[in-house]
Amino acid sequence: MHILGINAYHAGASACLIEDGRLVAAAEEERFNRVKYWAGFPVQSIRYVLAESGIDIKDVQHIGISREPNANLMKKIVFTLRRRPNIEFIRDRLRQVGKTHDLRATLYEQLGLGTGEIDKAEFHNVEHHKAHMASAFFVSPFKEAAVLSVDGMGDFASTMWGIGTDSSLEVGSAIHFPNSLGYLYTAISQWLGFQKYGDEGKVMGLAPYGKPSYMELMNDIVRIQKDGTFELNLDYFTVHNEGVSMSWEDGEPVLGTMFSDKLLKALGEARVPRGEILKKHEDVAASLQKMLEDAEFALVRKLHKETGQEAICMAGGVALNSSFNGRILPETDFSDIFIQPAAGDAGTSLGVCYYIYHQVLGKPRNYVMEHAYTGPEYSNAEIQALLEKEGLAYEVLADGALVKRSAELVAKGNVLGWFQGRMEWGPRALGNRSIIADPRRDDMKDILNERIKHRERFRPFAPSILLENTGDYFDQDYPDPFMIKVYGVLSGKRSEIPAVTHVDGTGRLQTVAREHAPLYWSLINAFGEQTGVPVVLNTSFNENEPIVCNPLEAIDCFRRTKMDALVLGNYLIMK
Repeated sequence: MHILGINAYHAGASACLIEDGRLVAAAEEERFNRVKYWAGFPVQSIRYVLAESGIDIKDVQHIGISREPNANLMKKIVFTLRRRPNIEFIRDRLRQVGKTHDLRATLYEQLGLGTGEIDKAEFHNVEHHKAHMASAFFVSPFKEAAVLSVDGMGDFASTMWGIGTDSSLEVGSAIHFPNSLGYLYTAISQWLGFQKYGDEGKVMGLAPYGKPSYMELMNDIVRIQKDGTFELNLDYFTVHNEGVSMSWEDGEPVLGTMFSDKLLKALGEARVPRGEILKKHEDVAASLQKMLEDAEFALVRKLHKETGQEAICMAGGVALNSSFNGRILPETDFSDIFIQPAAGDAGTSLGVCYYIYHQVLGKPRNYVMEHAYTGPEYSNAEIQALLEKEGLAYEVLADGALVKRSAELVAKGNVLGWFQGRMEWGPRALGNRSIIADPRRDDMKDILNERIKHRERFRPFAPSILLENTGDYFDQDYPDPFMIKVYGVLSGKRSEIPAVTHVDGTGRLQTVAREHAPLYWSLINAFGEQTGVPVVLNTSFNENEPIVCNPLEAIDCFRRTKMDALVLGNYLIMK
């Protein structure tokens, strides 16, 4: 049985395919069309996942999308009657409803299908947060767990929680529009001058430079309730009255201004994008991060109290806040946690597949997501043919010699592009589409920014560490193969790996297990044998673009930046 899951007409358009409950392939559309967070219909992703499984779309029995326009319908009607948002806002929402309701017709049109090709397939609309919850629990290693989805907004809800048991999910309750921690973070990120979709992660990186000195204001903006839920003081926002202009179709998502004049009166004029960052901005970022964490802690502790579970699974865009994620195990009563690598909206296509397979069809679980390598891969023969066509000189090295030589280059201060195997699922490069550098050099962060990444100086770079050495360098040793949690770097180790230690003494780490990423593990191990440090700096293989997908994109990035060396499969290219 094949099930195709789709996230469409929303940021992070993506597709996922499972066969008899096992994940075959998953990818975001941005990797193919090279537009970050692309919103629209994921035609190329759908074609890829079908090709990866070796089937045609007519062989798919179930097809679903992570939108259910009829969800929370009465709440939508009541809100509309009370608030009367502007007509264009309503028209935009109705256009989206029409597209997500008729998925069959859209597939026929977008894929150029012949008459009757998918008439035998059963179509499903899966509510947005139920898709998030399914993506978190059904691929986790837990037989039962508390499940929490925290997002901007989807199908009129921002937050949903419940419990997963075996092959079923039971929703406990939800928080609905316009109360949203995602809206909170985005609105204040906009005031801070980070206005592009996805810039919230930059604010998380800025927060450790400041002090949470604006908590009186934050506690007026967000009211944590006695039951552990939250409400927004809507006077600080515009979305509930005026609506927010949104562009969700065939391009990079664009959001209009979400904060009101009341926030401007409280904080002063907003920072101009790319303008100077003042201490005030650092302190507002720190206050925002603390407010988010306070509200999330209330939700997480509420969930533990209500469910009594030892494990928690999380999803939604807010579940990508790795600073908070790293605090959950040491500061709550949960003892286990799982967050899949594409926890944002792209991951809802994964959730659609598993919601249909388990919740709708009642099938037993037989798959655990232990790694994120679900995208396209390219053979050595394909790579060599491309290198010949591009006129690049190369060396061919067996795996053992390849990792030894690559580790030597990194240890000598070279910046290495590392392209291997199947592309990662989610926003993090996890050792298959990565740029690798020496974490021991305190100037490496500046080198990478000057020569390749051109990022804001305050943003940290991440460490990849051998799983078995995690406790030697960090204050937690709980595995994190998806680089989705921040741990404290042990004080005695900070001077040893300064390039991946943030200003507050933390690192957003990736733990690398030999059985799940054998070649990447071998590279880090070889670096450790040569230097005594089983850690490398790992950043995404890109330059202000989506992470590279194919070898030609890797070569183009290598050529236009000041990378020193490039490894494609078993081929080493020196600049």
